[in-house]
Amino acid sequence: MSVDFSEYINCLDENDHEHLEALESSYHEAQRVMSPRGLQNYLEGMRAFCTLGRGQDLVLTYVQEIPGVAKEVGEDIIPDLVEAMMKLASHTSGSVITLIVANLPLAASRLGDAEVMRGFLKLLHQMTGKAPRGLRPMMENLDELLSKLTLGGLRRWVMWGAQAHQRDLDGQLAYFGLQTESSRSILQSERRGTLFIDNQRKLNFYLRALWARAFFMRPTAGDFESRQGIRPYIEDFQIHVPDAFDPFRGVDGMEVYRATAAHAAAHMVYTRQPISAEQLSQAQMRMIELFEDARVEYLAYSEFPGLRKLWLQFFTSEPGENDEFGKPHETMDLMLRTTRAIMDRDYRDEIDIINQVADEFVTKLEEDPYDPRLSWMAGVDFYNKIVEIAKIPSVRILSEWPIPYRDDNRYFWDFSENMFESQGIDYLPTSQQTVRRYVSLMEFVNDLDSEMTHDNPDEILVLATELFPYEDMGVSYNQMEGVEPVSDPYHYNEWDYHVQLARPDWATVIERKQGRGDPEMMDEILTKHKPIASRIRHLIDALQPQGIVRRRGYEEGEELDLNAAIRAMIDIRRGVMPDPRINIRVTRHIRDLSIVLLLDLSESTNEKIGDIAEGEEGYEDQDSILDLTRESAGLLSWAIDSIGDSFAVHGFASDGRHDVQYYRFKDFEQSYDDEAKSRMAGMQGGLSTRMGAALRHAGWHLTQQNAQKRLVLLVTDGEPADIDERDPQYLRHDTKKAVEDLAMQGVYTYCLTLDPNADRYVARIFGENGYSIVDNVERLPERLPSVFAALTG
Repeated sequence: MSVDFSEYINCLDENDHEHLEALESSYHEAQRVMSPRGLQNYLEGMRAFCTLGRGQDLVLTYVQEIPGVAKEVGEDIIPDLVEAMMKLASHTSGSVITLIVANLPLAASRLGDAEVMRGFLKLLHQMTGKAPRGLRPMMENLDELLSKLTLGGLRRWVMWGAQAHQRDLDGQLAYFGLQTESSRSILQSERRGTLFIDNQRKLNFYLRALWARAFFMRPTAGDFESRQGIRPYIEDFQIHVPDAFDPFRGVDGMEVYRATAAHAAAHMVYTRQPISAEQLSQAQMRMIELFEDARVEYLAYSEFPGLRKLWLQFFTSEPGENDEFGKPHETMDLMLRTTRAIMDRDYRDEIDIINQVADEFVTKLEEDPYDPRLSWMAGVDFYNKIVEIAKIPSVRILSEWPIPYRDDNRYFWDFSENMFESQGIDYLPTSQQTVRRYVSLMEFVNDLDSEMTHDNPDEILVLATELFPYEDMGVSYNQMEGVEPVSDPYHYNEWDYHVQLARPDWATVIERKQGRGDPEMMDEILTKHKPIASRIRHLIDALQPQGIVRRRGYEEGEELDLNAAIRAMIDIRRGVMPDPRINIRVTRHIRDLSIVLLLDLSESTNEKIGDIAEGEEGYEDQDSILDLTRESAGLLSWAIDSIGDSFAVHGFASDGRHDVQYYRFKDFEQSYDDEAKSRMAGMQGGLSTRMGAALRHAGWHLTQQNAQKRLVLLVTDGEPADIDERDPQYLRHDTKKAVEDLAMQGVYTYCLTLDPNADRYVARIFGENGYSIVDNVERLPERLPSVFAALTG
């Protein structure tokens, strides 16, 4: 079919027959790999490149190379490619853009996925702002770079060079041209063991040989901030695997890929119905996942016995001195040994419970391996036994499974997302739903099942008026024994960095009350940290507002200094030059400031600090991160209350995007009295850290205050994370967006982090001057008031 290209490429010479032949041949190639919509995008891209005015070579290169890109990663990438090149056009020359377009088929073939390709385009755009001189030499060496590096490794290599040679243009040319020792050294350090793109065809044939069916596999780029890739996962019937695997304890990367692909395929072949996640804790879910993984692997190696040896080697290999996973937690070690006992029937563990659980589960597998309740019952029963012999760690530790081939198991869980779509943004899972029934007094007396209160009742009986005891003490039963009510839900947008758009009303914040503690505990903090309290007293005196202050010795001012004026008149009479500084300047020292001290109260804050290992005598007597957080909050509250600033102490934790729990220990209008102290003494840690939604809610509280300066002082012990979000970059980008949005509203955010590895992400979220890292957690009570004084002094 002949196409009239004149309306798309008016920048080319109509009499140049070589150009027209190239267009015709490239268009015929595009017709073989693109749909009509893709062809239209392809032609519109021609028009866009013509309007750039960067020469005919750029247009012809685009015409000839883009069909190859579409063949590798799909035609949907074409609009993104055109948009990316349009952005680059304002930063670099046409010849460099031509070179980039010429290398796009190579990049597409090495990266192998449209999403990863989009990440590559974002990297090029970042590079034009940081090291534009390095684009040309990097494109000239792109084949060597992508044959050794993943996208994450390439990004770290690029950012290191851009930072090291930020102002050295010749250094940029040498580094990105692989001509310097540092360039080769960083390239070698970022090099990964086995790349997925080099073995994709082998893995496809491997799975087809096993199950006689095709499985679609896609690479994921992993975490840009570290060398650790995203865990394998199954979504939309596609197997997503990391774009590279390092050797694991003597097992080479290709074996890891075979184990990963076979395990994921086993889930897709042998999973017949999903497992409901309703009414399960995160720890119980991890235990159920252990047995569901063992179930599908049992079915797989029952059909293909060689797979048992493939998977078993990951549980029998010994960790080396520099093992990246380190020593597993006590509970995680028990889970690994249980998996080995199920898989290897000749293995007998030193703990009888593990052998008993493994024997019972294998017996049930032999009876009916397709029983839909098998893994659920085994996992919950195993959890009940584990809690008696070991301490259940945080969700973060349980989710970091130290065996690389295991996926994250999202494939078989049923989280009832369809309920959210049908019931709207106010939907809560069944485990969190409570029925409120309005009754008369006699119904209340007759129908009451339990006089004791607990956190998650199935039904709440509500009277028209409050019930007071017979002995009228002025305090109702509900005030004495009732459960604190929760607030109406607050819905906030959440930033999706993949599409660069906000998801409307995506996260739900619910304000809750934690239990009370002994208020004397907060008073004892001043005694415990007496030296620190003494230094804080000097800070209080320095920051105390002075009201109206008069300063003498100014040529211009609001009042006349009579003594200085008389001395000036005397000098004039004596014929001496008078001192013109005869005025008084009046200034008002008033601190118009509102502060929210926002505390991260996730499960990780319960971890102990000290040299005594878990299980040894004295371990429980050690302070936890939560204890030090409470002490530092108490010291700062005492200091701010003495200064007279308006402040609030809030905390947060999260259990997925539907339940971001927000705790208000002290509000702005509330005095720092025994009520506030008892609330702070009773603070507890649990769940996860959805930081962006909590910051937006804290900012909303601040915007209700009539103050000139507003500050959110965040204290956290780790990066943003939550149970329903596997991508480590997603919540980081959302938190960064929340900080930027608050800044536009006049709310300044500062982060005090206890994570020693925070250098790799905290500056990107809060800015270069928006954070401090406390290397020694035990110094937190000392550092927090000092940071406050530096920010507000």
